[in-house]
Amino acid sequence: MYTPHKRQAPGLLSSAIGALPIVPSDTADLSAEIRALTIGTAAGTVAFVSSRDGASYVTGPLPVGTYALFAARILATGTTATGLTGWI
Repeated sequence: MYTPHKRQAPGLLSSAIGALPIVPSDTADLSAEIRALTIGTAAGTVAFVSSRDGASYVTGPLPVGTYALFAARILATGTTATGLTGWI
């Protein structure tokens, strides 16, 4: 299949180029930094380490859905949402 955009670098507003299931961890970084997060099973909070400034953040309660979020790690402590998918 011909893919005319294969060699172009994705911008911040581009579609995701991949996905990965997320298992929250207080010690291990994700296998790739994510640009968005889907909460697929149960609503809740998400604690994460920003891939932009390295600071830790915790969201308020979020419903099931997809959220723009640059993260290097999703923390187990403080994350109550489940069914998480990261978009790269």
